[in-house]
Amino acid sequence: MPTETIASLDLVADARWIDLLDPSREELEQAMPGALHDRALNRLLTPARHEDEPRPTLEGHEGYIFGIFLIAVAMPDEDRIYYQEVDLVATSELVITVRKTPQDGAPFDPAPIRDSYASRPARAGMLVYALVDEVAERYLSLIDALEDEIDELEEKVERELPQVIRDRISELRHDLLHVRRTLAPTRDAIRRVLDGRISIGGKRQFPREVELHFADAYDKLLRASEGLELARDLVAGVRDYHQAKISNDQNEVMKRLTAIASMLLLPTFIVGLYGQNFRHIPELHWGFGYWWAWGWIVATTIAQVVYFRRKRWI
Repeated sequence: MPTETIASLDLVADARWIDLLDPSREELEQAMPGALHDRALNRLLTPARHEDEPRPTLEGHEGYIFGIFLIAVAMPDEDRIYYQEVDLVATSELVITVRKTPQDGAPFDPAPIRDSYASRPARAGMLVYALVDEVAERYLSLIDALEDEIDELEEKVERELPQVIRDRISELRHDLLHVRRTLAPTRDAIRRVLDGRISIGGKRQFPREVELHFADAYDKLLRASEGLELARDLVAGVRDYHQAKISNDQNEVMKRLTAIASMLLLPTFIVGLYGQNFRHIPELHWGFGYWWAWGWIVATTIAQVVYFRRKRWI
């Protein structure tokens, strides 16, 4: 592909968009306008992996732009997150997106982008921006979903079993870590556009007006990053709240055990006192000695029950 035809991704007023879902090598080679470097071609043909692989990027090459994006999708009903991968190759006249079906979810849906550009021409740079902006919007929606999940988990702390809460906190921390591993490089890739590092032969591949649009998408990714950090703090807060509740529950159990032990202590002392094998115990030959001992046992037990109930230990 001649380099001089790729002076900028915004040269042609109406760029074509080819969208491929899990293409074969023949379909990919037929759609491509020219040769790709081996790493890009292999990446496009590699099936979708699990979790946060591969690393999102946006690169300028000799004659085209190559990008990889991952979108984390929350499934609140199933308490899990899966990842959609969409790759792109863009020239001044053509934008090719390669969507891959994840093993545990649906592939990325480009319908919102298609609908927004269905009735008007689109330049290649703007199509790339539209894809990036949709990715940024998906991350903002993901952060909102995660915050809702954390709020729901906090409400469950008082009524769910501690093991269930611990497991869910661990899952959320794991999910937030993997989202961070995809969100941070996505944000850095868009930053490269704003810094002018997406270039061929030193020439910036996105004109200034398109870069301004990318700045909007970058701001959304920054907001998503800040929201992700807040979500991590919220999970830490739920964890601390859960630990405090466990400590309080243990304290309540210790209070009850202490009350029970105390209520058993005095009767045991009375029985042991009158069970001594001495001849000159005053109540030894008293006719009401048995009921006397029972009276002390009942009286001390009732007194302790009243005391501990006032203290709310039982």
